[in-house]
Amino acid sequence: MTAYRYKRVLLKLSGEALMGDAGYGIDPKVLDSLAAQIKLVADDGVEIAIVVGGGNIFRGVAASARGMDRAQADNIGMLATVMNALALQDTLESHSVFTRVMSAIQMQAVAEPYIRRRAIRHLEKGRTVIFAAGTGNPYFTTDTTAALRALEIGAECIMKATKVDGVYDADPMKVPGARKFDQLAYIDVLNLGLKVMDNTAISLAMDNDLPIIVFNMEQEGNIAAALRGEKIGTIVSGGAR
Repeated sequence: MTAYRYKRVLLKLSGEALMGDAGYGIDPKVLDSLAAQIKLVADDGVEIAIVVGGGNIFRGVAASARGMDRAQADNIGMLATVMNALALQDTLESHSVFTRVMSAIQMQAVAEPYIRRRAIRHLEKGRTVIFAAGTGNPYFTTDTTAALRALEIGAECIMKATKVDGVYDADPMKVPGARKFDQLAYIDVLNLGLKVMDNTAISLAMDNDLPIIVFNMEQEGNIAAALRGEKIGTIVSGGAR
């Protein structure tokens, strides 16, 4: 069995990451690649929980900016995360990864209600758990949900999956010569305004010394490599740059 640095992890996926090169919806090829990477580490005994966003289907903040009531817009966004969670569950189970979807908004016909102790028990039994519907409350992002759920289940790190290979001082897709950070302190992320996760999520991680690994999900094998402690992406922790 491969030696991994972390036994229980929280994987944060943005909704936008699931749509691949398309402008909307879910790209089955992205789901298939993710499922293969998750299966690799799950079969080796790593306990994996996932928080998925819904921005590929609906963004509450954007709808609010166009005049929709913010609470109502966020409720719609939370429902979009359930759709993504069910799609991801289906793909994971096609790869023989036992999976449970737990929703913060009760909809028992399609998902279990989120109960912390039950989620932990699923992980202990080797099931991958997908947390859907955010925190169940408007005004909280799925970044904050990821930090909150990671702490609730005792995860040893957050893995933030992105389309770039770490954290840069500017958007590397728009700014030639943008500088990549191999390691960052939580306070530097906040002070420099870096778009790692939102400020509430970073503050929660900082207060509880929960490391965040930011990595490129499109490079196959990166999840396993990061969990082995290889220099993949950017690590955000209490240490200085």
